[in-house]
Amino acid sequence: MTLPPEPALRPAGSRGPGLERCRVSRLFVEDGELVLRTRRRTRRLPVGGTGIARAVFVDVPGADKERMGPPIPGSWGELQLQDRDGGPIARLDVEQWLPESPVLPKRFVQGEHLLGRSGVASLLKAAGIPLHVVRDRNDPLVASGGGIWLGPGGDFPLWYWAVRAAAGVTWFAAFTFLVFSGTAPLWAVLLLASAAFAAPLARLALRAWTALHRDRHAPVVRERVAPSPAPGCGATVRFRRDTELRVQDADLVLRDLGGQEYWFPLTGPHAVRSLARVNAHTGTPLGVEVRGPGEQVRAVLPWDLWFVGESGAEGWSRLRRAAGLTVSERRLGPKTHWPKGPVLGPRMLPESPRAARRVSRFPGTIAGVSSTAVMAFASAFSVVQGLGISDEHPEASLAAVLMGALGLVLQAAPYAAHQLDGRLRLDRPLRPLRSQQTSREASG
Repeated sequence: MTLPPEPALRPAGSRGPGLERCRVSRLFVEDGELVLRTRRRTRRLPVGGTGIARAVFVDVPGADKERMGPPIPGSWGELQLQDRDGGPIARLDVEQWLPESPVLPKRFVQGEHLLGRSGVASLLKAAGIPLHVVRDRNDPLVASGGGIWLGPGGDFPLWYWAVRAAAGVTWFAAFTFLVFSGTAPLWAVLLLASAAFAAPLARLALRAWTALHRDRHAPVVRERVAPSPAPGCGATVRFRRDTELRVQDADLVLRDLGGQEYWFPLTGPHAVRSLARVNAHTGTPLGVEVRGPGEQVRAVLPWDLWFVGESGAEGWSRLRRAAGLTVSERRLGPKTHWPKGPVLGPRMLPESPRAARRVSRFPGTIAGVSSTAVMAFASAFSVVQGLGISDEHPEASLAAVLMGALGLVLQAAPYAAHQLDGRLRLDRPLRPLRSQQTSREASG
């Protein structure tokens, strides 16, 4: 895939099906137009004339959205792209275009600082679009509504939502009929069982789709740096296997233990500029800061997790050589804490094996555990209804029971496999590389 011209905005970090969004979705300027490229389409908006004439950043937090479970945080601020009369042409949520936003507290970065860190300020400057910042939704510059939404796309593909929605509506209709009619006709039981079976089958298909698309847009990687943790720091096999830092042609990518990736540009006005090794007042290395323009810290790499082990010195050398960034050192005072404030990187190692298994599970929808509970109930209800028609329709009864039972298996099997693999192998303490090599030589 052709690399877009810089400055180009990168999406917020994601994992699972959302990894394709991280690799594909970009917002950039080309040939006098603002271009949004996602995995589904490319949209071009003219700048100047009858097109985009100004940008208004509404630096106001959005309201939290309620759901079954914890509320979903609202917007950090909205950028409106308007014509010369103030009419809305497009809008975007800046939080969706800040790579490290998933790990930062809500509204931790605000105003001009947020626009600079995300690259929005550089993008508007490159496009020649005047910027106005307001801090009141009732400001006259704020458009009331409308306009195209310039988002990087969702985590899940459209076909998955379509299947889940169709199955949900069909199942609920059949369930309502069976409960309130007091009868169990053959067509209703089979329709109920089929709809219930479609949901876990779609989730299994989504796993296969994600695996097949994992390397569809694989970029050129110049260097991979795996963590080299110090003995006794609590690192696990999973941490060593899944966490990495990649130096690519246009990006520096940090991947965490849960599979979530954060993409930072290596070129352009909002690119990362330097690596700063931070030492304690005693001279002991604490970690490395990945810095952007104005010395802003975009991510940190704790020294004891990345560069203390047997391959740590080599990894630090390869990172400096491949990234081509300015390297510096600084020493902290005796009472200075590091890192200062929330930032991506210091909590790369989960607190417990249980937490590691939780964050590394295949991602679910915003409904969370409620979706799984509903699917399990639907499959169990299919079994009950199938058994209820066993005397009149034995073949149909068997089909309904099998679909319900298989639906339960399709839900339980991936979870059980993930838990067992974590408990028996991945979430065990990491053995030193030399010990692993000695064991292999002895077994050979």
